[in-house]
Amino acid sequence: MRFVCLGYYDAKKWEALSESEQKAFIEECFAYDDVLRKGGHVVGGEALEPASKTATLQLRKGKVVVVTDGPYAETKEQVGGFVFLEARDRKHAIELLSKHPGLRLGPFEIRAQDEAMTATFEAWQQGRKGK
Repeated sequence: MRFVCLGYYDAKKWEALSESEQKAFIEECFAYDDVLRKGGHVVGGEALEPASKTATLQLRKGKVVVVTDGPYAETKEQVGGFVFLEARDRKHAIELLSKHPGLRLGPFEIRAQDEAMTATFEAWQQGRKGK
């Protein structure tokens, strides 16, 4: 079963770390990512730019508005990256990510792939290829 896992972080916690602590933390996260990858659990993923570089699109009165001055939502934690995780079920996905060092800076949100919507989208794409 495929899961999308959003990794959040608290920028204040990150900034409170010294440069050497940040490097050590990143290495620890990368090492655990390798464990997940070697176990066949990581399908893909990406780190994201800081929330201060966010562009948010909204529809206001029928027009698209771009907010470019950082995150639109006022939250303590911001999305730092995501990973596509393969696991037997939700319980297994939770078990795998519960050992991730990244949890020290913020939570992981684990969502199962919507298989029905994904199948609908894939069928739509196949239909477009025939045109």
